[in-house]
Amino acid sequence: MKLMKLTLGAALLSGTAMTAMAESHATELHFIMCGGEVREADQAVVDQFIADNEGVTVNLEAVPWGTCQDKSLTLAAAGDPPSIAYMGSRTLRQLANNDLIVPAEIDPATQYQPGVLNTVTVEGTQWGYPHAFSTKALYINCDIVEASGQTCEAPATWDDMYAMAKGVMDNTDAAGVGLAGKDFDNTMHQFLNYLYSNGGAVIDPATGENLLDSQQTRETLEFYGKLAEVSQEGPTAWERDQLKDLFNDGQIAMYVSGPWGYGQHNEDINQLVAPVPAGPSGVSGTILITDSIAVFKGSGHEELAQDLAKRITSGDSQYDLDSSWGLTPILDYVAMGNDAPYYTEGDVWPVFVAGIATGGPEPLVEDFKSLQSVFTNMVQGVLLDDDTVDNLVTIAGEELDDAL
Repeated sequence: MKLMKLTLGAALLSGTAMTAMAESHATELHFIMCGGEVREADQAVVDQFIADNEGVTVNLEAVPWGTCQDKSLTLAAAGDPPSIAYMGSRTLRQLANNDLIVPAEIDPATQYQPGVLNTVTVEGTQWGYPHAFSTKALYINCDIVEASGQTCEAPATWDDMYAMAKGVMDNTDAAGVGLAGKDFDNTMHQFLNYLYSNGGAVIDPATGENLLDSQQTRETLEFYGKLAEVSQEGPTAWERDQLKDLFNDGQIAMYVSGPWGYGQHNEDINQLVAPVPAGPSGVSGTILITDSIAVFKGSGHEELAQDLAKRITSGDSQYDLDSSWGLTPILDYVAMGNDAPYYTEGDVWPVFVAGIATGGPEPLVEDFKSLQSVFTNMVQGVLLDDDTVDNLVTIAGEELDDAL
């Protein structure tokens, strides 16, 4: 009897201690920040959030991209989710399908740039708060183009771009264009810049319908194969960041990259930034890629996490991040009352903003590696002349069905 009382007392004491411990941690939000660093603009929001919520702390953990998304997923699957995480929007479908995150509570009146919300939307539901945004444009080395006897001006169409690249190839030692074809995610991204500039689509964000098997995709793949005739040797061995090195070394006359490229190019290069040229079935566009803030399910702090997510992606806070980091603007700051935001200045930023309205999202699937393989197989197939364009697109459409 005495032993039973001791055991019961120990159990009660243990339960009381566990309850006290849980309560002491009840207001700590675990915030995983992918990228290995915390931007000053984000830290300022977190600091103010803590100041405004007495007794609340935020464990802000910066984790490198290579392990960050897997860490967030693993913790959530094990029943110990972070409260909130900044991660690639490409992960949202996987997290949502596995019931690990809750829908974002985005105010419909929020003035996002066109198409931005499609990057976080799965079959009509928004699963993340967009927080970092990039678009793409065509960089041209005018010195090389002019050395080939041509005028350096933005090519309006694919035919114009091919003609400029062929003129460079025929009359200089440089290749006309840099192409990415390596087994890497930006091979898909590079291809999608052209597909979205040809009126194409991959997945309908409202319905989840597979739209890849189309005439627009066939035209795009055919053009990609044609560009290989005037590209650097062996494009299947190259990814986008390596093309930057070829551009800096004067070995290619043009390639597609993001706004960060302008500052990464040698100062002595006379570079022109141009919209991605339009295909025969579309107008100039770009891939729209975002990273976003996701609120995890089961942390016990979902309401606080939603509040923090809204703050860190709101007008002034978001503007501070966009302008200080050099990101494509995720919100329409002009419509919000800023008469002279950073991206209206000069000749470069307006190009990266112009393609937003006609761009398309990075597709959201549960298994991103499978999606990447769909495009890599298709692109490498045409670059290596392994099959016909028609067959390659048909196969890609079937593979995307499996990935979905």
